Amino acid sequence: MTKESLAVVIGAGGMGAAIAATLSRDHAVLLADIDAARAEQRAAALRSEGRTATAACCDVTSAESVYALAAMVGERGGFRVLAHVAGMSPSMAAFDAIMRVNLLGPARVAQALLPFAQPGAAAIVIASLGAHLVAVPPPVAAVLREHATQDDISERLRAELGEDAATSDLAYQLSKFGVLMLCRREAARWAERQARILSVSPGLIATPMGAREWETNAAKRRLAAMAPLKREGRLDEISEVVAFLASDRASFITGTDVLIDGGLAGAISDVSFGGGSI
Repeated sequence: MTKESLAVVIGAGGMGAAIAATLSRDHAVLLADIDAARAEQRAAALRSEGRTATAACCDVTSAESVYALAAMVGERGGFRVLAHVAGMSPSMAAFDAIMRVNLLGPARVAQALLPFAQPGAAAIVIASLGAHLVAVPPPVAAVLREHATQDDISERLRAELGEDAATSDLAYQLSKFGVLMLCRREAARWAERQARILSVSPGLIATPMGAREWETNAAKRRLAAMAPLKREGRLDEISEVVAFLASDRASFITGTDVLIDGGLAGAISDVSFGGGSI
């Protein structure tokens, strides 16, 4: 089959849709989400603008579902861009579900799709400023590093942390820290296929998920008050960076994280805000 310039976007929520729209300027888009109807709605909107877009249903916590998506990508000749956006914020679920969606999911997707990376391909996984605000003990880091693709990762983390510490806030931060570790660890493997993998850590971004956290998470409101730019980031400020990182102009960037937080991490680097996450 003739290879096309395919961008696979995992997650059809606010940020996923924005990234898909930006990538669709230069690529055909395969938009995957656990909500098949939402994915199709977003893909149809792109097609109405003259872009090439199709939708797929994928549960990133299911190995069977992820490998079915990988087979679909293989049938299309592989991919040039993989943008893994799907994730859960602390208000959306408890510890186990957040760990599975935010870390097990992208780890499985990266593993399953790597064989279909075209030369020059790039995988960009959305992490978070929260990954930069958490202290991770070495035993916990070892679990995140060694068991990211295993179903029992939550149980292993609970054993290290203790039940009282296994909160949704901590799951969010640990899962995103695990994403940073994943991209660093996998860079050499991806390079063997002449491909790259890296993460992007958004700070406070105006999204529907972010608005939910604003209402329920006091830590986010405290962080916002410290932001040097005194505003949330826009979705296009994330999607344009993703598009750049996916392009040949960024061909020497791999195995690292790009923090897009309006300077917030620097502003709070010497300040204790009492725990919590964004």
